[in-house]
Amino acid sequence: MEPCSPGQSYRVNMKITKAQYGQIARFISHLKPSRQCMRRLQEKFPNQSPSTLLSIFSQEYQKLIKRTHSRHHTAEASETYYQRYLSGVRRDAAAPVLLELAYEVDFSPALMARIVLERYLQIRDGVDPSKPYLNSMLKEPSLIPDTILANQVQQCLLNDCCYGSLVDTIKHSIGHEHEVLLREKLLENNLSFLEEDQLRAKGYDKTPDIILEVPVAVEGHVIHWIESKASFGDEASHRAYLQDQFWSYWNRFGPGLVIYWYGFIEELDVHRDRGILLQDRFPTDIVTLGSGRAAAPRPGEGADPEAIRPS
Repeated sequence: MEPCSPGQSYRVNMKITKAQYGQIARFISHLKPSRQCMRRLQEKFPNQSPSTLLSIFSQEYQKLIKRTHSRHHTAEASETYYQRYLSGVRRDAAAPVLLELAYEVDFSPALMARIVLERYLQIRDGVDPSKPYLNSMLKEPSLIPDTILANQVQQCLLNDCCYGSLVDTIKHSIGHEHEVLLREKLLENNLSFLEEDQLRAKGYDKTPDIILEVPVAVEGHVIHWIESKASFGDEASHRAYLQDQFWSYWNRFGPGLVIYWYGFIEELDVHRDRGILLQDRFPTDIVTLGSGRAAAPRPGEGADPEAIRPS
C-alpha cells in the first residue's frame, strides 16, 4: 500500500485522538512488517486514511526495532541466523528463507538481510566488510557474489515496508513532494517566503523549511515560519521535534506552523498560545497583515531573519 499523493493528503482530515491512536498502536503490535499487514490495518480501521495508518505503523515498528535491536546483533545471534539461512537454502534455495526467518524472530527483513550478508562477507573475506561496501550491496543486491543470497536479500528488501534502501528512497521522495506542495500553496496564496536553502546560504545552521517574509495569521495566531513533516505526529516524534527543532525556530524567528501531512494526535496541539500551531494540511483561512486583520507579533518574536545575526 502506497501513501496517497500530496494533493490528496492535505484535503483529508488526518487528525486522531490519543485514544484512537492507542487502539491502532495496540493492533500494530501484533503485525509483522510486511506489505500485506497494511491491508489488515485498513480493514480494521476503515475510517482512517491509508497514509496515516502506514505512517503510524512505520513509526511504531521502528520503536520496536530500537528496543530489540541489540539482541539481534550479538555475535552469537549473527552466527545462528547465518547457519539457519545456510540450512534453509540447502533444503530449498527458492524458498523465502531469510524473509521467513525475520518474521519468526520479529525482526525487520531488511535488517535481517544485512546481518546475514555481513556474516557471509566476514567468512568469505576474513575481515569485517566496510560500511560503504556493505551498503553498496544492500542498495544493489546484484553485486552480491552469491546469487542465492542476492535473491534472498532482494526478497527481504522488497517485502520490508519500514527499512531498507527502497523504503529510504520512497520516504525521501514523499518528503520532497510535500515540500513542493507547500511551495505551490504559498505561491497560490501570493505569499513571499524564503526557503531552507536560501536561509542556510545566509549562514543559518538550523532553520525551518519556510520563513514568511511577511507574517500571516492562521486561526487567530501569527505565523512567521512553516515546517513540513511528511509523517504522522505521535507523542515521541513530536516531543523530539519540539526539543530539537521547533523551540529553536520559535526562539529565533517567532511563532510558527508545523504541518504534519499524515496527521497527528489532537491532544498534542497545546502550544498555540506559546507560538507553535499544528495542522494536518495547508491552512485555508490565512489572513495577511496587508488586510489589517492579523494580530501583531509580540515584541522580540518573529523578527526578520535579515535582522538576526546567525549564531
